[in-house]
Amino acid sequence: MDEKIDQKQRVLHSDNGAPMKGLTMLATLEKLGVMPSFSRPSVSDDNPFSESLFKTLKYHPTFPRMTCFESITEARVWCEKFDAWYNAQHLHSALKFVTPNQRHTGEDKAILAKRHAVYQMAKKQRPDRWSGNTRNWTPDDMVALNPDKKRILNTGDTCLKNRAA
Repeated sequence: MDEKIDQKQRVLHSDNGAPMKGLTMLATLEKLGVMPSFSRPSVSDDNPFSESLFKTLKYHPTFPRMTCFESITEARVWCEKFDAWYNAQHLHSALKFVTPNQRHTGEDKAILAKRHAVYQMAKKQRPDRWSGNTRNWTPDDMVALNPDKKRILNTGDTCLKNRAA
C-alpha cells in the first residue's frame, strides 16, 4: 500500500516546551538533518492524533504513573508492547471500534458490515428497544479527530492539513 510518505522528509513536531526548543535539542536535530516543527502557541490540538495517542498511552493500565522505568531497556520493552496492543488490539472509537491494523488492511469493511447486519437484525426482532436509527457502521473515507475544522487539500497529493481558517 502506498503511504504517500516522503522518505526524505525528517521533521520532528513537538509542543513549545522548553526542552524541545532548547539549544541542545535544536543543535542535535540540525546535526541529524531533522527540521524542528512546533505547535502554535496556546493551540492544544495542533497535532490531535499525537495528543490522542499520548492520552491513551498515559491512561493505559500498565503505564507506570507513580514510578519510573528502571532502565531505558525496560522503557523500550514497555513501548514495544504498548505499540503492539495499540495497533492490533485496541478498538478505537474514531475508527468505529476496529483496530488501526484492521483499518489499515481494509479488514474493517467486513467487520463493520457484519456489525451493521447484527444491529439491523436486532432492531427488526425487537423494534420496541430502538427509539431511532441504529449506529452508523459505514466505513469512513477519512478519519479525523477534529472534523469540524476547515480542511485544506494540498494540490497534487492526498494529504489533508487540519488547520483552522
